[in-house]
Amino acid sequence: MTLPALLALDALTFLLPDGSPLFEDLTERLDARPTGLVGRNGVGKSVLARLLAGQLPPSRGRIDRWTTVRYLPQTLDPGHLPSVAHLAGFGAVFEALRRLQDGSLHQADFDLLDGRWDLPERLQAALDEAGLGHVRSDTPSAHLSGGQRMAVALAGLFLDGPAFLLLDEPTNHLDAEARQVLQRRLADWRHGALVISHDRALLDTLPCTLALGPGGLRRYGGGHAFYERSRQREAQAAEAELHHARLARSRGERQLRQQRERQAQRSAHGQQRARDGNQAKILLDAQKERSQGSAARLDTRQAQALEQLDQAVREAARRVAPALPVHLYAEADRVAPGQGVLHVEGLRMPHSLPGFAPLDLHLAGPCRLVVSGPNGCGKSTLLQVLAGHLAPDSGDCRRPLPLAYMDQHGTRLDPQRSALEQLREANPALDEGTARTRLVHAGLVGDRALLPCGDLSGGERLKVALACVLDARPAARLLMLDEPQNHIDLDSLRELEAVLAGFPGALIVVAHDERFLAALAPTERLRWTPAGWRHESWRPGLD
Repeated sequence: MTLPALLALDALTFLLPDGSPLFEDLTERLDARPTGLVGRNGVGKSVLARLLAGQLPPSRGRIDRWTTVRYLPQTLDPGHLPSVAHLAGFGAVFEALRRLQDGSLHQADFDLLDGRWDLPERLQAALDEAGLGHVRSDTPSAHLSGGQRMAVALAGLFLDGPAFLLLDEPTNHLDAEARQVLQRRLADWRHGALVISHDRALLDTLPCTLALGPGGLRRYGGGHAFYERSRQREAQAAEAELHHARLARSRGERQLRQQRERQAQRSAHGQQRARDGNQAKILLDAQKERSQGSAARLDTRQAQALEQLDQAVREAARRVAPALPVHLYAEADRVAPGQGVLHVEGLRMPHSLPGFAPLDLHLAGPCRLVVSGPNGCGKSTLLQVLAGHLAPDSGDCRRPLPLAYMDQHGTRLDPQRSALEQLREANPALDEGTARTRLVHAGLVGDRALLPCGDLSGGERLKVALACVLDARPAARLLMLDEPQNHIDLDSLRELEAVLAGFPGALIVVAHDERFLAALAPTERLRWTPAGWRHESWRPGLD
C-alpha cells in the first residue's frame, strides 16, 4: 500500500557559492515511515535536511510540505541554545510564561502559551523519563555533556505533538540507554522522520534507506544491512554489465574492421576489372567516385557505431566507478608487553561528587582500554585529564609514552586554517603533494583540502582531526580518542576501525557504539560507577 506523501522534492538543486552543484535534480517523496539517509561526508546530507526544514532556499526546484516539520541539527551550540528550555525547542514559550508570571498582559504571550500551559510539567516528565531528572528547564546548556544536550533536544522534539522529524546524527554522544530509547520512539512514531546517521544499529531498525551520492538519491526498501547487500549486488551487476559492454565493443570493432576490409577488396576488384575491360577514362573516374562515396558513407556509419559502443562502455564504467576508497595513515612503534603506558595515583577529577573515590590506574602495553559510562558522568573530562589537557583537583598522572589526543568535536583544529596547512604542521616531513594525496584518501577531494576547516562538513572536520592525530610526527604510541566515530560516514568508519584494530601502540577510547568497539578488540574497560571508576577486563555490553 502506498502511503500519502508528507514531504516531496521536485528537481531539487543546491549550488555552492562558486556555482558548482552540491546536488541537483533530486526528486523523492517522503511518507510516514522513518527513513535513514546515508552518504559520504560532504555529499550534502545536512544541507538537504536544512532545505527540507526551510532554513535554506533551494537554488532550483521545489519542496512541498503537507505537515509540520521539526529539525534537529547535529551540533547543539550552548552559545545559541543557552538553557534546557532552548535545547528542547521551547525557549520562546518559557520566556513568554516568565513574562506573564511577572505581570505581562501581552496578547502574543497568551497566544504562544495557548494549549501549552502544562508544558513545564510535561517537559520535566520527559526529562525524568530520559534519565535527566536532576535537570530543570532553566539549567544552563553549558552545564550538560554533549550526550545530555542531545537527549534533551530529542525529548523536546517528541514532546511537541505530531510533526515530520528531520534528525541529523541524533545518536552522536548518546549513551547506550539513550540510543535504545531513541530506537523505541522512532519505531512508535507515525508522523514521518528522515534520520541522517552512520549508526548501523539505528539504521538497521528503520524500514527504508535513502542513499545520497553523485548520482542523486537512491531508495532502498530496508535498513543498513539490506542497503549494504543491495550495494554489493549492484556493484556485481555493474561489473558484469561493463564486462559485457567491453565484449560487445570488441565484437563490434572486429565486425567493422571486417566490413572495411571487404569494402576495400570490392573496390579494388571493381577497379581492376574496369582497367582490364579497357573502359573509357570517364567511366573509370565515375566508378572511382562511386567507390569513394561508398567508402565515405561506410566510414560515417562505422564512426557512429563506434561512438555508440564507446558510449555504452562509458555509461557502464560510470555505474561501476565507486567513490575513492577511504584510507587513513597511522604509524607507531609497537608497545611491548608489560611496557608502562599510563600511571595514575589518587586522581580526583574537577567537580567530583562527594564520596567518589579517587582513581588509581596502571596500564601496561599493549592495552586497549574503553572508558564507558552514562552521559554526563565525566568521561570526556577524565580523558582530558589523562591526556594532560586539564588539571586534576589532586593526584598524579604520569605518561611515559608519546601520546596524541582528539576530543569528540575536533576542536583542536583551527577553523580559519586549511586542512592541508594543519596536516603539514602535524607532520612537517610531508611535502604538499603527499599531504594533499593523503587528504584525498581521507575523503577531501578537489580543493576541499584548501578550504578553511570551518567550511567543511562535520564529518570532514573529524576526518581531518583524525588524520592530524594518526599521521603526526613524532608518531604517538598512545592514542586517546573521544568518540572518534561520531559524524564520519560508513566507509570512513570501516577504515577507522581497520586502522585502529591494526594500530601497534596503546589505545584509550571513549565510545558508545558497540559495533565500533567490538572491531577494536578491546582488552579492558574503565567503567563509571556511583562510587568511582572501576577497572576491569573487557566484556561487551556494559555501557
